[in-house]
Amino acid sequence: MPQRPVLVVLFDDVQSLDVTGPVEVFAGAGRAAGDPSAYPIRTASLDGGPVRTRSGLRLLPDTALDDAVADGPPHTLVVPGGEGTRAPDPALIDWLRVHAPEAGRLVSVCTGALLLAEAGLLDGHRATTHWNACDHLARCHPEVDVDPDPIFVRDGRLSTSAGVTAGIDLALALVEEDLGRDVALTVARHLVVFLRRPGNQAQFSAQLSAQTARREPLRDLQAWITEHPEADLSVGSLAARARLSPRHFARAFHAETGTPPGRYVDRVRLEHARRLLEESSRGVEEVARASGYGTPEAMRRAFLKALGTGPAEYRRRFHVPATRHSPAT
Repeated sequence: MPQRPVLVVLFDDVQSLDVTGPVEVFAGAGRAAGDPSAYPIRTASLDGGPVRTRSGLRLLPDTALDDAVADGPPHTLVVPGGEGTRAPDPALIDWLRVHAPEAGRLVSVCTGALLLAEAGLLDGHRATTHWNACDHLARCHPEVDVDPDPIFVRDGRLSTSAGVTAGIDLALALVEEDLGRDVALTVARHLVVFLRRPGNQAQFSAQLSAQTARREPLRDLQAWITEHPEADLSVGSLAARARLSPRHFARAFHAETGTPPGRYVDRVRLEHARRLLEESSRGVEEVARASGYGTPEAMRRAFLKALGTGPAEYRRRFHVPATRHSPAT
C-alpha cells in the first residue's frame, strides 16, 4: 500500500479539534486498512517549538516546518483554523506561499482558509470556511469564490471545510477517495460519526440560518412553517395567515429574517425530509407528501439541487436503525 504522508501545520491559538479531528481520521484509516503506515502523520510549527491552543492545551510538534519538508513535500498538507488565523505570523504565511503549492493535496479546516487566502493560494478557487468568517474572507479576498453554505468544498487538489467537525467529514471523504468506502466507513463507525455528510450539505438548519423575525406575527409564522411543512406554504397563503398583502409580506419577511419566504420554505422542507429519511422507515412517497413536496420526483429534484444526491442514496448513507448494537470497545 502506498504511503500518503500527512503534515499538519501548528501555530499559537490553533483550534485543537481542527488538528485532532483529521489526525484521528487518517490514523484510524491506516489501522482500518491493515497498514498503520498508510498515512504517516507529522505535526510541525514554524520553529518546532510547542504551541498553545485556543482552549489552553499545549501541543508539542514533531518538528519545524522547514525540516518537515526537507525530504520532499507531503501528500496532504492540513492547515487548521482558530483565533491564531486572525493575525498570523507573517513567516507562517511566507512558508505557506512557498511550500503549500508543492503538496499533493492542500486542505484547510475551519478558518485555516484565511491563512491560505492570505498566502494567495485560494485566488480563483471556490472555497468555504466557518460561517462566521465567510464575510471576512469574501471582503478581504474578493478574488476568492467564497461559498458560505457547504460543510466542505473540493476544487481540484484544494479542499476547504467549514467549522471544526466539518474537518472530520472532509478527512473521511479523502480517505474514501484513497482507500475506499469500507475503510472510511470503519473509521466513521469508530468515531461515531456519519459517513459521510455530503460536502454541499448546509452548515446550518433552516431555523439557524435565518434570523428570528422581530414582529410577533412573522415570528409565530416561522414556527408554524416548521411545524407544517406539508401545508400550502405559498407566499399568498402565508401572507393571508400573517394578515398582510403578499407583496408587503414578502418584503417584511425578507427584511426581518434575511431570507426570502420561498427559500425559507425550501430549507424547512428539505430539513424535514432529511430527518424523516434519517430517523424513520417511512417510504419515499410518504416522506415526500409529509414534507410538502407532493411527489417523489419533486423531492428528488430538490435533494439533487441542494445536496447533490437523491433521497434514496441519502437514506442509504444516513439512515439510523431503530436498534443499534453497542460498539465494540
